[in-house]
Amino acid sequence: QVQLVESGGGLVQAGGSLRLSCAFSGRTFSNYAMAWFRQAPGKDREFVAAISGSTGLTYYADSVKGRFTISRDNAKNTGYLQMNSLKPEDTAVYYCAADNSLRVVRTTAPGYWGRGTQVTVSS
Repeated sequence: QVQLVESGGGLVQAGGSLRLSCAFSGRTFSNYAMAWFRQAPGKDREFVAAISGSTGLTYYADSVKGRFTISRDNAKNTGYLQMNSLKPEDTAVYYCAADNSLRVVRTTAPGYWGRGTQVTVSS
């Protein structure tokens, strides 16, 4: 069974940076595409970024393009989300997700989810 555990969230001032990590276990990591989603209070969960299992193909939401970078280290079974130039509107719980399908992990409900990590950006 796939398990995902996020870490790296916290409180940061606007303009600052954070790096989130997602530890993957239970299956062969490189066989799974990975994505980050976020959910702010009172809002729906939204897609942030995705990366393919082994080719490095990436996708981003327009709201984070140029500020966030998704990456992965298949040798360490870990995915990352580097967040720069953070804004108060980036405040949310950030979730890591994984699925065998890159299409599914980007646009519909991925098969596996972590429990989330809180990111708070103060103005």
